[in-house]
Amino acid sequence: MTGAPSLVIFDCDGVLVDSEPISLRLLVETLAGAGLRLEPEEVHDRFLGKSLATTREILAAHYGLTLGEDALADMRRRLYAAFRAELRPVPHVAGTLATLPCPFCVASSSQPERIELSLTVTGLWSYFAGRAFSATMVSRGKPAPDLFLYASGSLGYTPSACLVVEDSPAGVTAARSAGMRVVAFTGGSHATTDRHRAEIAALAPDAIIDDMRDLTEVARRTN
Repeated sequence: MTGAPSLVIFDCDGVLVDSEPISLRLLVETLAGAGLRLEPEEVHDRFLGKSLATTREILAAHYGLTLGEDALADMRRRLYAAFRAELRPVPHVAGTLATLPCPFCVASSSQPERIELSLTVTGLWSYFAGRAFSATMVSRGKPAPDLFLYASGSLGYTPSACLVVEDSPAGVTAARSAGMRVVAFTGGSHATTDRHRAEIAALAPDAIIDDMRDLTEVARRTN
């Protein structure tokens, strides 16, 4: 990386909050209830980091499954209940946010109410209120660059001044496509497999970190 960033853009799920195992578990259950039984590994590979709209497109195109509104509403209800009971912040993220040397925001594939719920139950919402961006605000979700470009533009920053923190191949790809530098975070409980880490490394992010405390030093680098 060359030049300290002016804005850090965080993904939410798997970066700020350790939500991906919960989310993927509920998706596996929802698909099974709709008659589509997929192994957790396939669900991880197909849907990690993708918006609900993109997930529905993949299900329709590759599996011939259309999830109805009732099924989606039930999945959200059970997911939000699980978040309230189980969700925890990524270790050391609050301390990292307090020491970052530049402004930051969150840009997530999740819906706005899910972002707010996730960050509220983990004690992080005060850091991001007014600076939270959802894939519902743009036409295309990750791996398209639209969300990151929308977030940076809304806050008045050029893409080259931004550093994205992502945990998924879709997110890393989106950041690259947006012309932004990207740090891959592999410290979430869903990101421990050799396969996931190899997929991330193959995309050549500017840095890979397992411990969120390392982000402060990465963001301070000037050469």
